[in-house]
Amino acid sequence: MNTNQDRSLNPHLAAERQAAERRASLSRRRFLRGLGACMALPAFESFRPLQLLGAPAGVASAKAAPVRMAFLQVPNGIIPGSWWPEGEGGANFILPPTLKPFAKIRHEMQVISGLDDLSANAGADGGGDHARAGATFLTGVRIKKTSGADIYGGISIDQVVAQKIGHLTRFPSLELTCDSVRKAGDCDSGYSCAYEYNMAWRSPTQPVTPEPNPRLVFERLFGAGAPAERAANLKRRQIEQHSILDFVMEDTKAVGSKMNGRDRQKLDQYLTSVREIENRIERAEKMPVANPEMDTPPGIPANFGEHIQLMFDMLLLAFQTDSTRIATLLMAGEGSNRTFVEAGISEGHHNLSHHRNNTETIAKVARIDLWYTQQLAKFLEKMEATKDVDGNSLLHNSMILYGSGNADGNRHTHYNLPIMVAGSGRGGLKTGRYVKVDAVPLTNLFLTMSDVMGAQGVERHGDSTGRFTG
Repeated sequence: MNTNQDRSLNPHLAAERQAAERRASLSRRRFLRGLGACMALPAFESFRPLQLLGAPAGVASAKAAPVRMAFLQVPNGIIPGSWWPEGEGGANFILPPTLKPFAKIRHEMQVISGLDDLSANAGADGGGDHARAGATFLTGVRIKKTSGADIYGGISIDQVVAQKIGHLTRFPSLELTCDSVRKAGDCDSGYSCAYEYNMAWRSPTQPVTPEPNPRLVFERLFGAGAPAERAANLKRRQIEQHSILDFVMEDTKAVGSKMNGRDRQKLDQYLTSVREIENRIERAEKMPVANPEMDTPPGIPANFGEHIQLMFDMLLLAFQTDSTRIATLLMAGEGSNRTFVEAGISEGHHNLSHHRNNTETIAKVARIDLWYTQQLAKFLEKMEATKDVDGNSLLHNSMILYGSGNADGNRHTHYNLPIMVAGSGRGGLKTGRYVKVDAVPLTNLFLTMSDVMGAQGVERHGDSTGRFTG
C-alpha cells in the first residue's frame, strides 16, 4: 500500500506519522546549530503539545509555563522616607518617589516591610556591616570574620533551589554582576572581599563567581562546544564579521515555516532583540574604558547604565529561552563608592550614604536610589511585554526580588529591609499590594519562593522560622 493510500485508509496512523516526523524535525532543531552557534528559542504555540524547544524532557509543557526566580541586590541601603509607600497596606498604596518608576507594573509588584536580616548585625565581631550585609542577604547565616582564605558562611537560597530543579535547564543557575570580581583581600574591617562581591554561595566556603562581562554571558547563552571551541568560533565570527544569527538563519527559516502568524512575529521580535543586543555589546567593546588603570575585560561598557541594561537583557533572554530559571544579579558590591554622573552625582555612593541627617546629602542618596529603580523598571517593563508560552507575561510567571542587605545606610541597620518583589510566580504570590509584617526573617520569604519554584524538601533556610504568610 502506498503512502497516499495509507493516509486515506487510516487517518489515525497518518496523523501519528506526521506527529512523529514533526517531533523528529523539532528534536533536530532543539538548539539551532550553525557554525559555532547554539541558539535556544522561546516556546511557541505552533509546537504544542510537543516538548518545548530548548528544554529538556519533563519540563514546561504547553499547559504550564515554568516559573523563574531572580535576586537583585543594591548596596548601601536606601533612604527610608523615599522608599516606603503611604497607607496602612493592601492594594491602595501610594507609590513613594523611589518606587514611582514601577507605576506601569504596580499590579505585578508587592512591597514588603518588616523583613529582617539579623545575621548581618554587629556582634563581638565589631565593624563590617557591608560585608555581613552582602554575604548574609541570601543565606541568612552569620559569616566568619576573616580576610584570609578561611571564609565561612552559608549556602544561598538560589543555590538551594538550583540543587533541586537546576537539572531541568541548560544552566542550573546564572550569576551576574555589574561590579568587580573579587575573591580575596580585606574589603571591610577585616572581612574578606569575597563576602561583598558574591551573592551566590554553593557551600559555606565556596562562593559562585559572578560574570561581569556581557559579551561572555552572551557567548555562554549562544555559544556551542567546549570553552576552547567557543573561543575559536568567536574569533572566526569576528574575523568574518558575522553575527551569531548569520550562522543559524537557514535553520531559523526552516523552523519559521512551521509556525502560525503569531509565532512568526514572536520569532522575528526575538531574533531582532538578539541582534540588537549583540550590536550593543560590539559597540561597548569599541568604547574607551572610563578608568584606563582599571583591569576591565572587553565587553564591559564604560557607561554604568548601559552595563546594567545589557545584563538585564541577558537575564531576560536566559529566562525567555528557558536556559535557566534561577539567577542573581549584583548591581554593585556592598560598600560601593561609585559616583553617578548619570544622575548628576559626583560624590561616592558609600560616602553619601553616611549622610548624618544632612538634608542636601539625603536628597543626593535618594536620587541614586531612584536611578537604580529606573534601571530596574526598564527591565520589568520588557518582561511584562514579553509573552510566555501560556499567554501570560514573562513577568507574571517570574519572581524578581529587589533589595538591599542594609536598610538605613546611615546607621547600618539590617531590620525592615527595603524589599520589593515583582511578578507573581505564575500566580503563586499575591501582587499589587503593600504588605506590612513585623520582625519576620527575610529567609521566611525565601522558603515561600522556593515552594512556588517547585523545590521540594526545603524545610529551613538560614535563620528562617517558617513560611512567609503575609
